[in-house]
Amino acid sequence: MGSIKVHEFITLDGVIGAPLWTLDYEFTAEMAESIGPLMADSKAILLGRTTYEEFAPAWSGRTAEDDPGAPFMNEAPKYVVSATLEKADWNNSTVLGGYDADTIRKLKTDVDGPIYVSGSGTLVRAMLADGLVDELHLVVHPVVVGSGPRLFPEGTPAATMSLAHSRAFDNGVLHLTYTPGAPSA
Repeated sequence: MGSIKVHEFITLDGVIGAPLWTLDYEFTAEMAESIGPLMADSKAILLGRTTYEEFAPAWSGRTAEDDPGAPFMNEAPKYVVSATLEKADWNNSTVLGGYDADTIRKLKTDVDGPIYVSGSGTLVRAMLADGLVDELHLVVHPVVVGSGPRLFPEGTPAATMSLAHSRAFDNGVLHLTYTPGAPSA
């Protein structure tokens, strides 16, 4: 059975949309070493429509020489949650239809290993609400942007998570990994 591992670039005030604020913080070798295993261990990619439409042109032309993550992004099976997208042309992509928790549960059963999710805020919020996320990897940048889509907007139901791992980078960015549920005593 698969698991869902979500990766989000996020600000101190919880903004996840269009992470142009990451450009002020070099993506260092230690960050790649910390975040890279998420891709390396995953067997599939799950994306929302908007992220799919941003990633497909950005990644499809990249090679391993351009970015070590390119082979995974281009060759792994990709599943797109969208009620409006009729077809997905990026290599190995399948449109699942609109969000349905049972469809995601079945995907977790069908994929033998971790499923990687990056961005896809609307999808991630729905999966968190339905208890479908097994690991939440937040790459926290030390910036407050004041506005933008937040991972946990006003009105999000209360939830508890346990810190499974943390790593601070020399550039001030943190990689925090959370799992669902309260910490064990």
